[in-house]
Amino acid sequence: MNKKIITIALALALPLTVAAFPGGHDGDFKGHKGDRVEHLAKKLDLSAEQKAQVKQVFDEQHAKREALRQEADQRMQTILTPEQMATFEELKKQRHEKWQKRHQERKEQQPD
Repeated sequence: MNKKIITIALALALPLTVAAFPGGHDGDFKGHKGDRVEHLAKKLDLSAEQKAQVKQVFDEQHAKREALRQEADQRMQTILTPEQMATFEELKKQRHEKWQKRHQERKEQQPD
C-alpha cells in the first residue's frame, strides 16, 4: 500500500517538472524559446546585445532543467520497481500528450 501511495505521490509531484520542462523535444523548445526572445525584444525594445543575453539566459535555464529532469529520472529508477517504472513512464507519456494537445489547441486559437 505504501509503495502505491509513494508512486502516486511522485507521479503527482513530478508532472510540474516533466510537463513544464519536457526533455528530448529540442525542436519544439528552441522554436518556443525563439518566440519568447522575439516577443520580449518587441515588448521591451531590446538591443541586439540584450537579445543575445536573454537567449543565453534561456539556454542556461533549459540546460539546468534538462539536467534536473535527468537526475529525477535516475532517482526514480532507483526507487521504483521495473514494473512501476514502466507505468510511471506511460503516465509521463500520457501527460505529455495531453500537454501537447492543449498547447496545440491554444496555438490554433491565437490570432495571427
